[in-house]
Amino acid sequence: MRIGVNTRLLIEGKMDGIGWFAYHTLRRMVAAHPEHEFYFFFDRKPSPKFIFADNVKPIVVNPPARHPILWWLFFECGIARALKKYKVDIFLSPDGYIPLHADIPVVDVIHDINFAHFPNNLKPSHQLYMSHYFPLFARKATRVVTVSEFSKGDIAETYGIPPDKISVVYNGAGDTYHPLSPEEQHKVRQQYCGGSPYFIFVSTILRRKNLANLLKAFDRFKASDTQGHKLLVVGARVWWQDELKEAYDTMQHQADVKFLGHTSADELSRLLAASTALVYPSFFEGFGIPIVEAFRAETAVITSNVTSMPEVAGDAALLVDPHSVGEIQAAMRQLASDSDLRTRLIERGRTRREAFSWDKAAEELWCVMNTLTDNV
Repeated sequence: MRIGVNTRLLIEGKMDGIGWFAYHTLRRMVAAHPEHEFYFFFDRKPSPKFIFADNVKPIVVNPPARHPILWWLFFECGIARALKKYKVDIFLSPDGYIPLHADIPVVDVIHDINFAHFPNNLKPSHQLYMSHYFPLFARKATRVVTVSEFSKGDIAETYGIPPDKISVVYNGAGDTYHPLSPEEQHKVRQQYCGGSPYFIFVSTILRRKNLANLLKAFDRFKASDTQGHKLLVVGARVWWQDELKEAYDTMQHQADVKFLGHTSADELSRLLAASTALVYPSFFEGFGIPIVEAFRAETAVITSNVTSMPEVAGDAALLVDPHSVGEIQAAMRQLASDSDLRTRLIERGRTRREAFSWDKAAEELWCVMNTLTDNV
């Protein structure tokens, strides 16, 4: 069987959560099924690290798809032609975008539709494209896959498609994430904070990630902090204006916030494992991979009580109202002062993380595809 895959987000050193979903599931899938041919469709010359096995055929499809007009050309022209040229039997898209005129079975992974609820997060051209095309993608796909029960319900209700057309495949967390010894934790704190304890926020900085309220909560927390906590912010700064810029500019304890930008998975594992807690008070998530990464690194978690985050965290995190600066502050104070609570959450995280693995995700995604190929 010839399987076509949209792999345009496999870009070395620049992958976000969707890119890592593609990386981890595809790497396992091609190894588990050497009897099939996988045609990986890139929009630029790929790194050799993404050619996972001998049964992977890398194909560069033009044009490079980094703008709405180029997205349309890449999928509706480039991918559509490639599917016919290489006689592909089934097409998998891990990032939600598909060619609308494909005449073969299509499995479309739509991680979430945050843009339908938070339209101010995107450039107007991107917002217009996604708002118009994603409902069409969801209806066109033979099968939709998403990453949480919350997201399944949201896609079904918002786009008016039957829930039984949507399968849930949970994300995992990379093998990179693991705990550190007390000595190693001390070295990390020494390296980044001069030995001080710290909270950590992990995400590309967007409005819906709610860094503004976290900065306000941290500023209030610092007013009574006797341990010298810092706040480390890990992630690319995509959005920095309005309430976020104002929150930062008016902080009394601005010097205790450190922006690290994008880090490698290895370094992020070290940073998580040495932290007092991950604070992840997002307004909206289809899943929330940093929560599971924190469970694997064995640190405590504070996250939001909305959308998918309670589903992923279970009883292994402190859940807060992301709109309440006071609740975020109180949760930080609890974990900074109550070591027993922190230990209990870490123990629950060890149990909770077993529900999420990339091996399981790859197998379940393959099963979805396999149901569509009985006649191929």
